[in-house]
Amino acid sequence: MEIKHNILICPVCGNVLQADDKTFACAGGHSFDRAREGYVNLLRTSKRGDKLGDDKASARSRQEFLNRGYYAPLRDALTERVRDRSGTLLDICCGEGYYTSALGRLDGIEAYGFDLSREMVRLAAKRGGATYFVANLAAIPAATGSVDTAVHLFAPFHEREFARVLRRGGRLYSVVPGARHLFGLKELLYDKPYLNDEQLPETTILRRVSVRKVSGRILLAAAEDIEAVFRMTPYYFHTGERDKEKLRGVAQLETEIEFVIGEYENP
Repeated sequence: MEIKHNILICPVCGNVLQADDKTFACAGGHSFDRAREGYVNLLRTSKRGDKLGDDKASARSRQEFLNRGYYAPLRDALTERVRDRSGTLLDICCGEGYYTSALGRLDGIEAYGFDLSREMVRLAAKRGGATYFVANLAAIPAATGSVDTAVHLFAPFHEREFARVLRRGGRLYSVVPGARHLFGLKELLYDKPYLNDEQLPETTILRRVSVRKVSGRILLAAAEDIEAVFRMTPYYFHTGERDKEKLRGVAQLETEIEFVIGEYENP
């Protein structure tokens, strides 16, 4: 994929990375090979890349779920918000690229996406539509002020790093679950299902300029889809085995989906 406005910098020395078909390299002599799928690993760690973030099974399960279009309303809402913007776009913690690839195909947008999980990024690179790399959101290997638009879905918030990479006047679209997101799943799992707090990230650096809610109803048409969406939520890690057993044998589930999109400006 041809890169017109490169935002990537060397994670070792901070020099701009120049890309060709095989490598990303800087003037300081550091070089990073492209993987077969086209992405590049810019994560500085002694740990193996496949040991960080989601594993292969989780990544593929998420991809299969998203490919069925259950979260298309959120994808379409983000597309509409970004459609009139241009320049560079960065998807922070992009996962397997479902949203990134759609945004990257908009006219005038040059998209980048990164995630901590190498397996997620590998699957994202297969989707195309962007330049993908492995990195940590606490130390994004992107030049200061190089990003015109950023999106950030269901991930930790690092306001200083996000503000650093955004240009002045740049926009960040941050997504959190709405109050009744997956409430049908909660009703099945818990005796006393609770509403989400809809708490958008608080920041003293960026300025929130708008809030939009996206909602709908979906029919999870197979047991594996119910299991997949459950594993995609924090509930999975905080639900006891007794409650998890309530999903066994459930073939279909109708539930609400609801998302809150907060728009922030880098003043």
